[in-house]
Amino acid sequence: MRSDAGRLWASRVRPFSVVAERAGAWRTVDADDLRELGLAIAEQEAVAEQAGAAGSAATA
Repeated sequence: MRSDAGRLWASRVRPFSVVAERAGAWRTVDADDLRELGLAIAEQEAVAEQAGAAGSAATA
């Protein structure tokens, strides 16, 4: 989706876990172009994945 200011936005259908959100994973990201948007999405997925791995290790 493109905003009135011309930025692209993407939002996850399923929210991240509470652990991932506390670690800084954002459900909605924006960027100036598709490449940057893809990088922003990948960054948030990586934050969530790392948070999940850290959460799993803490409970093990």
